[in-house]
Amino acid sequence: MIRWFLATFLALILINGLWPMLSRLGLGRLPGDLRFRLFGRDVNLPIASTLVLSGLMSLVARLL
Repeated sequence: MIRWFLATFLALILINGLWPMLSRLGLGRLPGDLRFRLFGRDVNLPIASTLVLSGLMSLVARLL
């Protein structure tokens, strides 16, 4: 369970860093994605987008 938590946490950090590029693709506007302002900074938690990207990566891994 710790591995899954760590993998999800790292995926969220990676997606948050790549946010400008991914927002051009339309990710980040799914119903499960959270966006809020905290201490004057915008914080994005793209939970639904992470699940979609994880599913796509899983399909690619199975095909290879």
